[in-house]
Amino acid sequence: MDLQRRTLTAAVALAPVLPRVAFAQTPTAGTDYREVKPSVSTDSGSKVEVIEFFQYSCPHCFNFTPAMHEWSKKVPADVAFKRVSINWDNSTVNHTKTYYALDQLGKVDELHSKVFAAIHTNRKRLLDPNEIADFMAANGIEKQKWLDAFNSFTVNTRVGKAAQLWRAYKIDGTPAIGIDGKFVTAPSMAKGQKESLAVTDFLVNRARKDRSGK
Repeated sequence: MDLQRRTLTAAVALAPVLPRVAFAQTPTAGTDYREVKPSVSTDSGSKVEVIEFFQYSCPHCFNFTPAMHEWSKKVPADVAFKRVSINWDNSTVNHTKTYYALDQLGKVDELHSKVFAAIHTNRKRLLDPNEIADFMAANGIEKQKWLDAFNSFTVNTRVGKAAQLWRAYKIDGTPAIGIDGKFVTAPSMAKGQKESLAVTDFLVNRARKDRSGK
């Protein structure tokens, strides 16, 4: 599958108990979302797990970042929100390493949007490790500290686990949302960003009911 298809507009969102956008009708499997078969194991305990699959190089992910950020601030207590960075091949693996290094250093909230802006607004590639380290140094992370995290065993291990997870979900475009190992939706499926959030809300509620056995 080529890169253009892989970066089709899809979705990203977390869901509160009640959707912020009313969907015109009950979301339809195979149209507004798809089921994941076989289902994927989650590691969020009793919480419904919602995963944002994204790429730093994806313009649709960049455009969705503000809405996703606002949505994620209102995640209910029984939902665990995570991000998974995707690189389809090794050409952009350093973007994936960048995300997990930021996470390891506790800097995602501060610099996640800035990385997107650097790539899509300021036209930086941020693929060369030295360029990335210089960017991080300019944003308050000491260069050697950054390089130690970027090249660490932990980050490289998380890159490999991320690849296993998006493949298990059968993700083929970004942004996309995985819900509790059972469902995937995206703006390209729900026909819009706000609509995909409403579908995510619907699927979170469904996963919640499945977990309770009701």
